[in-house]
Amino acid sequence: MAYDEEQARRSRVVVETPTEKREVVSSQTVRTPDSSGISAGMVGVLVVVAIALITMLVLFWMSSQPASDQNANMVAQQPQQQPIIQQAPAQQPPVIIQQPAPATQPAPIIISPPAGGSTESSAANNDATIQLNIDKQLTDDPKFSSLGITATVMNGKVTLLGTVKTESSKSDVERMVRRTKGVKDVDNQISVIPG
Repeated sequence: MAYDEEQARRSRVVVETPTEKREVVSSQTVRTPDSSGISAGMVGVLVVVAIALITMLVLFWMSSQPASDQNANMVAQQPQQQPIIQQAPAQQPPVIIQQPAPATQPAPIIISPPAGGSTESSAANNDATIQLNIDKQLTDDPKFSSLGITATVMNGKVTLLGTVKTESSKSDVERMVRRTKGVKDVDNQISVIPG
């Protein structure tokens, strides 16, 4: 603490006793604090208040940041009205690999519902018969049953899907399907993957 004023007071006291007379000098100093200055307690309070205000401002600023990022994301997601002039690089089409059906499970029978005419219902019955015959041959013949080939019949046209290890296996399956009664055409989509 700083003290501006210091007062010194000296006093003389004469003390008389029955035998002698003596003089006692005493001095006293009184200090008074400066009334216009700021005390240390007041400085401490001001520092704590300043820290609290800064902390509140930082927290407020941090809580408002994600909202502005979210608004920016929402603006980016809105459709653009002006056409984009830059041309994006050409992307390759995705490669689709179709896995063959398990050998233990027979291929599903697909029957198209008749649309109204008797010729169409007989064609659907024909497709179902062809489908049953091809499925039976694919599962009964040990040469084909382990391949996992799937056949689908639509209006006498047979689509073959699956994978084999050699071109000759692919040709054998197609020949077997073409020999089936009622088959008009074969779309052989069997993939050859040498193993």
